[in-house]
Amino acid sequence: MRIDAHHHLWRYTPEEFGWITDDMALLRRDFLLPELEQQMASAGVDATVVVQARQTVDETEWLLQQAAASDAIAGVVGWGPIADADFEKSIEPLLSYRKLVGLRHILQSEPAGFLGGEGFNRGIRYLTANRLTYDVLVYSAQLNEVIDFVDRHPNQRFVINHCAKPQIKSAELEPWKQQMLELARRSNVWCKVSGLVTEANWQVWSLEPLRPYLDTVLEAFGAERCMAGSDWPVLMVAATYKKWWSVLEQYTSGFKSEERSAFFGGIARSFYGLTVGVPREVR
Repeated sequence: MRIDAHHHLWRYTPEEFGWITDDMALLRRDFLLPELEQQMASAGVDATVVVQARQTVDETEWLLQQAAASDAIAGVVGWGPIADADFEKSIEPLLSYRKLVGLRHILQSEPAGFLGGEGFNRGIRYLTANRLTYDVLVYSAQLNEVIDFVDRHPNQRFVINHCAKPQIKSAELEPWKQQMLELARRSNVWCKVSGLVTEANWQVWSLEPLRPYLDTVLEAFGAERCMAGSDWPVLMVAATYKKWWSVLEQYTSGFKSEERSAFFGGIARSFYGLTVGVPREVR
């Protein structure tokens, strides 16, 4: 079973998607379930994990409703005000949704020191107690802070989004490589192989410029802690959905069959605890 471990759905408004700049103008529209399912069919993807794009509980509720109505979505990584004093109260109503598997906060937009805040760390401890995962969205320059953060939560399951956004366009491998190797020494951290084409040259890219970065995360985390994701629709600025999966197929062509099975779905399924194939919930 092939699982896309990372994609988005949204109803577009200029006010809420200010990060979509003019050179990404093709993303300034709605991306909804019917189009996702068409893309999945084009690449032979069986199920997905949808990830928050807006930092609102309303969006999380909407994503959970989308997941409840579709067998295609196996899990939802939502958002909650993790650092707030009333976080537990605001997130508790969402815990009854079977497909809520974790949360994410857009850490790449936060100032240095945010990960050390008592409120945010208190919220992470609540996730641990409730067996929810946490998706780590950061730039490569934040990795040292991430390592310290992860060390404070040895029992929390973390997954690094988009390989921590290495500087592929400028072909910089260090210090990102050594930091990822160090981070991977923590057995409670996984890595999503996604979002790389948007860190490369959008107009001219191929597998070869990506290979050193792919090799690094596989060296660091191994096939047993890496999962394939698309970052659709954001990846559309550089590639089609089908092309990205074809690139990953090409890269993993030398993998053992069990490693390919894990990379393309098994790891996402076990990390998030996905109940793929269970009849949809009624709510």
